[in-house]
Amino acid sequence: MVDLFRPYRARVGLTLIAVIVGVLMGLLPPYFLRIIIDDGLLRNDLRTVSIFSALTVIVTIAAAGVTLLYGYWSVLIGQYIMCDIRNNLFVRLQAMSLRFFTATRTGEIQTRLISDVQGVQTVVSTTVTDALSNVAIVITSLVAMFLLDWRLTLLSVGMVPLFAVIGSKVGDFAKNVRRGTQEQTAELNSMMQETLSVSGVLLTKTTGRLDTLTRKFDQENRKLAGWQIKMTLVNYLFFAMIRLITSLAPALVYWLAGYLMWRGDASITVGVLVAFTALQTRMFFPLTGLLNIQVEILSSFALFERIFEYLDLQPDVQESPNAVALPKESVLGRIEFRDVCFSYDESVRSHAVVDISFTAEPGQLVALVGPSGAGKTTLTYFIPRLYDPDSGQVLLDGHDVRDIRLQDLAEIVGAVTQETYLLHSTIRENLHVAKPDATDEEMVEACRLAAIHDHITSLPEGYDTVVGERGYRFSGGEKQRLAIARALLKNPRVLILDEATSALDTRSERLIQASLAGLMKGRTTFAIAHRLSTILAADQILVMDQGRIVERGTHETLLARGGLYRRLYEEQFAQPTTVRVSDEDGNAD
Repeated sequence: MVDLFRPYRARVGLTLIAVIVGVLMGLLPPYFLRIIIDDGLLRNDLRTVSIFSALTVIVTIAAAGVTLLYGYWSVLIGQYIMCDIRNNLFVRLQAMSLRFFTATRTGEIQTRLISDVQGVQTVVSTTVTDALSNVAIVITSLVAMFLLDWRLTLLSVGMVPLFAVIGSKVGDFAKNVRRGTQEQTAELNSMMQETLSVSGVLLTKTTGRLDTLTRKFDQENRKLAGWQIKMTLVNYLFFAMIRLITSLAPALVYWLAGYLMWRGDASITVGVLVAFTALQTRMFFPLTGLLNIQVEILSSFALFERIFEYLDLQPDVQESPNAVALPKESVLGRIEFRDVCFSYDESVRSHAVVDISFTAEPGQLVALVGPSGAGKTTLTYFIPRLYDPDSGQVLLDGHDVRDIRLQDLAEIVGAVTQETYLLHSTIRENLHVAKPDATDEEMVEACRLAAIHDHITSLPEGYDTVVGERGYRFSGGEKQRLAIARALLKNPRVLILDEATSALDTRSERLIQASLAGLMKGRTTFAIAHRLSTILAADQILVMDQGRIVERGTHETLLARGGLYRRLYEEQFAQPTTVRVSDEDGNAD
């Protein structure tokens, strides 16, 4: 945790100086109080009372100002560190491969990024400063108390180890409770994220199983309530300790002082006793603060463990230390697979892709066909390095993609995936994702090619129309046309179309196919499609089954061969023509 403060050493140094100044100033009022009582009130000296009362007010106000200053600085440093933690977490998560996100629920990720980080805010923002301030106050108060009377001081100090042990036990309990609370919070967040999205609500309403979902939510909600009750119990235990300290310690000091005065000890005066109890109060409040910090730090370890568990993750797709720069303008787009193998589950070794080898020349359209689950989409994931193969190589213009800078590879490869994803923002900002510096003219041209410009201009706010969560305000066909416009705007050298025209009506498909034909000139394009129009235009067709390429060739040669391709073709295209009914938005029924 110390490394978090390293970038802010100068600010931390100034804060420490302010802490020391504030602590030393805080020692003066109890001594002024002794003088006011013994030398002023008991001797009826109004001048002494007035002078030291004024000094007490001045010093108290000044000390409060210094405390406010270092408190502000500590919060400032803490918030900078919080930003660093969130940024580092976000960057680390963005560096993870697709494998991580397919195995982790979104709600769990969100809880660690938001709730867990928020949970350590107090520790990072104020705990270090408070700890240093409290330690300094306790030490200086003890010295001042010792100078007043060593016997009363020993009695006060004798109770400290007992409370430290109790604080340690409470802190250990709090750590376990806090971990359980955050894990259950992640569970509930995941459930809410899954069920309260547009897709989740649609599923609930169309299945009619609201009772089952409500029962499950109630169970998870009650589990969280149980953990939060335990957390409240921790707080009660801690404050019970504070009340015990503040009540027991002064009573014992008064008893010992009374006993010494009864024995005729002249060193114990009313002023000394009042000053001592003031210093004792000044010591015990930061001492209870240290106990609170002890509990807070121990319980926060659970959150730090969860945060650093993500920060310590090593991406399975990493940029090579000797990665070469490959500007998009210099890329021809030759893609070669050499004996590529890949499995989603290493323990079972159920390969999704097995011993794949082929070459796609620049400008070629490669169609990938095969039954569902054959590995078509997985094969395309190796090109932009969403996954790395377990063995074999994927080459781009003779370079292993693992030896190319990730940023360059991201610029070279563009994709329109089967599941169209749009940000909850405007059309313009969604297009800027592909090219942040795109001009309005470039956006309009890309949308014209994707046959969506006319629809956009018919909207009241045009390109500033908010698309809604996951683009839900638009039909499936409109979302796919926007996704295609985004890919066109990026202008990649290698294009991946994963069922890119599956949600389009016949008219829009024809328009886009014509524009894609122009786009694919000089580019390597991989098209996962079941539509005959895409397959007929392909330079080569790769037929996949159970992770293998079982056939390859052109449409005519594969039909003549009479294998799996012919069987798929007859099942999908040789049936009697069905009527396609399109609604106004371009959705085909």
